[in-house]
Amino acid sequence: MYIYPDNLKAKATLGLWQLRDVGIIGISLIISALALTQLGFFMPLVGTALYSFLSIRFSDTSVLDFIRYASAYFITKQQLFTWRVHK
Repeated sequence: MYIYPDNLKAKATLGLWQLRDVGIIGISLIISALALTQLGFFMPLVGTALYSFLSIRFSDTSVLDFIRYASAYFITKQQLFTWRVHK
């Protein structure tokens, strides 16, 4: 079921995912199915299931977004404060 966004600038959703995520999940499911049937390798299927779980959106945010923001805050964009005593 396609849900039209309340705000016209909001991203379109399909179920609990954005349309971009649905496309990524669909393509990765096809690649995972081919890897499972032809090679007997199931790790792409696990990665697809993990991505589909992490990209579920509630109130315009997902767990994947939270992980990205947290890693940017704690790892890549850390702030360094130096304290000096002025006499």
